[in-house]
Amino acid sequence: MRPVLYLHGFNSSPLSFKAQALQAAWRQAGLPPQYLHVPALPNDPREAVALAGDWLGRHTDAVLVGSSLGGCYATYLAEKYARKALLINPAVRPWLRFHQYLGPQQNYSTGVRWELTEAHVAALARLETPPPQDPERFVVWLQTGDETLDYREAVDFYHGCRLDIQQGGDHAYQGFEGRIPELLAFAGHNA
Repeated sequence: MRPVLYLHGFNSSPLSFKAQALQAAWRQAGLPPQYLHVPALPNDPREAVALAGDWLGRHTDAVLVGSSLGGCYATYLAEKYARKALLINPAVRPWLRFHQYLGPQQNYSTGVRWELTEAHVAALARLETPPPQDPERFVVWLQTGDETLDYREAVDFYHGCRLDIQQGGDHAYQGFEGRIPELLAFAGHNA
């Protein structure tokens, strides 16, 4: 049985819809709670990657699941630790667009206020990785109606990986709950 590390997106948290839906499905399937880790990622990319990397170092067979910015982090970590990753509307090179968001921020899930700085953007840029070297380890779920990210960037970046492109939808990824059994199967759980 493989542990799963779920990485949420920008200005999100373990209280997000996808994180909550995954945790509920995990419990309903009767899977051991210690095998699913949904951390609250720090706003600083260096701290977020360090936190996730520390957990991965202690769970050598873990599978990554990342949504949006969490997909960027999951890609970096999957390459660094040679892990499998399932990405949901992943952000590709987010540092190229984050300058427009500099300044005050508020977490959608928690309401916590914080400041996005140039240092955060520079730290994100240092996470740049080339397209996956072993595309067999990656599954990428995209919806063409994503209003935040252009899904075609992910199609180009993750070429060779298993791409699942659905027409319509949005950045939150409509129909996520119905796809959780596929996610669990990807991680080796037959729930």
